[in-house]
Amino acid sequence: MAAKRLEKMEENRARLIAAARRAFAAKGYAAASMDELTAEVGLTRGALYHNFGDKRGLLAAVVHQIDSEMAARAKAVGAGQKDGWQALLAEGVAYIEMALDPEIQRIVLLDGPAVLGDPSRWPSQDSCLVATRQAIVDLLAKGVLKPVDAEAAARLVSGAALNAALWIAASECPRDVLPKAIEAFRALASGLLKEV
Repeated sequence: MAAKRLEKMEENRARLIAAARRAFAAKGYAAASMDELTAEVGLTRGALYHNFGDKRGLLAAVVHQIDSEMAARAKAVGAGQKDGWQALLAEGVAYIEMALDPEIQRIVLLDGPAVLGDPSRWPSQDSCLVATRQAIVDLLAKGVLKPVDAEAAARLVSGAALNAALWIAASECPRDVLPKAIEAFRALASGLLKEV
């Protein structure tokens, strides 16, 4: 009985996140109605509050889902590269390029920081930071990078990609900003390379 109840709660949670994701993407966080959202999935506001606390908690869950998907997509791009350095660069560039996706722009890069605060403090960003730090540790061990603190380098590389994506999303002409952001990101990151 308890397992069935837990399964139903998880199903309701997933339905609420999916509905909120659609609503936040279409209307933005401020204009999305919680009554419409819960009615769409046949649940009450009570179910929303039980699962997420409030609308802000629901946004945090949606942002976490999308940001985690973004990290996985970037990782997949990096996996196709010939070496660890190229993989690290490709992951950063892929993350920056995702700033052109309208859903990501609105929910993760515009509404997310406005409502949830500093993205570098989001739990989903922590997992990105851990992965970036490990990639840098590996590159340091192989002698590819200058001897720098792995934590500092990971935070700066991750921060550069995140801030580039935020800049693109907030700009009036994201497609014009994208190549400038990518070029600067590559130049900044390349400063970590050991001179041959």
